[in-house]
Amino acid sequence: MDTAPSLRNTQWRKSSYSGNTGGECVEVADNCPTGAVPVRDSKNPSGPVVTVGAGAWQVFVDGLR
Repeated sequence: MDTAPSLRNTQWRKSSYSGNTGGECVEVADNCPTGAVPVRDSKNPSGPVVTVGAGAWQVFVDGLR
């Protein structure tokens, strides 16, 4: 059984487009050793984390531009 790497010491970041009003923002963790991008709700940092493949994340970000 594979287990997910610990995200305990992970550095999270919000988009530079996010304001300081506490709106609906997501945070991502960069440079994960698994080649995946963990994503979480910035309003619930201890909540669930969705892990997206690095390629899929790049396609998503490119689609937003």
